[in-house]
Amino acid sequence: MVSIIQKLPGRQSRLQPVPSRNIGGFLFVLAAMWYAGASQSNGAAYLLFFLLLSVVLVSIPQTFSNLRATKITSGSIKPVFAGQEISLPLEIMNSSRRPHYTISVELPGMGGDFQVVDEIPAGKAAWTTLHFPAEKRGAHEIPAAMLSSSWPIGALKVRCRLPLRQGYLVYPKPGGDPNFPRSTAAASRRPEAVQLEGDDFTGVRSYMPGESQRHVDWKAVARGQPMMTKQFASESGGTLDFDFSNMQVRGVEARLSQLALWVIEAERAHRRYSLHLPGTEIPASLGEPHFHRCLQALALFQ
Repeated sequence: MVSIIQKLPGRQSRLQPVPSRNIGGFLFVLAAMWYAGASQSNGAAYLLFFLLLSVVLVSIPQTFSNLRATKITSGSIKPVFAGQEISLPLEIMNSSRRPHYTISVELPGMGGDFQVVDEIPAGKAAWTTLHFPAEKRGAHEIPAAMLSSSWPIGALKVRCRLPLRQGYLVYPKPGGDPNFPRSTAAASRRPEAVQLEGDDFTGVRSYMPGESQRHVDWKAVARGQPMMTKQFASESGGTLDFDFSNMQVRGVEARLSQLALWVIEAERAHRRYSLHLPGTEIPASLGEPHFHRCLQALALFQ
């Protein structure tokens, strides 16, 4: 499978303190205790005030040390179609001699979720996965990840930005007419899914992302097996030629979406196909490497 892989460890950046959500509550309680002790000469209020203040002051260096000697490494990202969700595996390494607790990790500016790692033992690593939407086709890069923690009591929040420079690829969103172009396939007046309904079953193959789920072997999925697509006897035919310049669809993005759909349908139907783009010629072939090579060319088309 084609994927853009750039697995680099992020270096520890400067730790930045930021106000936490709890800081207002701590200040209010401290002010109330100080007022009670000063106005009423209450020794117990003074004792509680200095006790809580000491706890807050001692927790601040603990919060800073909870992110020190931390590195982050990103795994590879599988290509997806525009509109789908991207999964980014991350390894957070604790190089210090003390365990780290309750570390939040997110991708600033990516519009995705965040994950919290409860504990990272000293000298070990923890894995987590972040998800964010793939909005536009093409080659993209995740510049950095943000780690933050307010452990142990939440009086202060400390964060650090770690560079990733992780690349990923987004294929065009499939769309348009599922019928193959008439100039390349005489039997393309109706969708392949309809043509296959009365044919003999010949086996299964791996499910291709983005293709119709009509012929998925759902019984095998219910048994815990991976998604597989049923194949039929008439899934062999002539070679299909997909030409960007010889299309009735208007607009670059609309043409790329249509070509992506044809590539998916041709692969599902087990028919050899070629792809012709301005400046790029991919000869006819079949199989997963050819499938991803065509989709990559569509994704990177300028």
